[in-house]
Amino acid sequence: QVQLVESGGAAVPAGGTLRLTCVAEHFTLRYWAVGWFRQAPGKEREGISCINSRDDSTYYTDSVKGRFTVSRDDAKNAVYLQMDHLNQEDSGKYFCAMDQTEVCQPKLDATWRDGMTYWGVGTPVTVSP
Repeated sequence: QVQLVESGGAAVPAGGTLRLTCVAEHFTLRYWAVGWFRQAPGKEREGISCINSRDDSTYYTDSVKGRFTVSRDDAKNAVYLQMDHLNQEDSGKYFCAMDQTEVCQPKLDATWRDGMTYWGVGTPVTVSP
C-alpha cells in the first residue's frame, strides 16, 4: 500500500529554520511530482510547493518564495522542504502529497490540491513570536 510519511515539524521562534521530510513506502518517489501543503487552524489546506519528477523543476507559492526550498534525496526515497526565516503565518500542519503525475501544476491551486491521490498524515509546525 502506498504511504507517505512526513516528519520534522516542531515549535520554533520566528526567524527560525526547519527541514521537513517526506518519505515514501512501497513506491519510488523519484517517479512522481511531489507537492507540499499546509493547513492552518480554521483555514483551507493550501499548496505551497512542488517538485517535478523529470527535471526537478520547483514551484512555490508567493508567501514562501525565497524562504522555502524543496529538494529530493533519491538515496533515501525522500523529498525535503527546507524552511528558513519562518514567521507566525507559517504555522500549521504540513503535508506532502502526490497525484501520480510527473509534473507539477505551477499554480499550486485548489484544483491541483483536490487532485492529489496520496497524502501523508502531516507534521505540525508552530512558529512563536
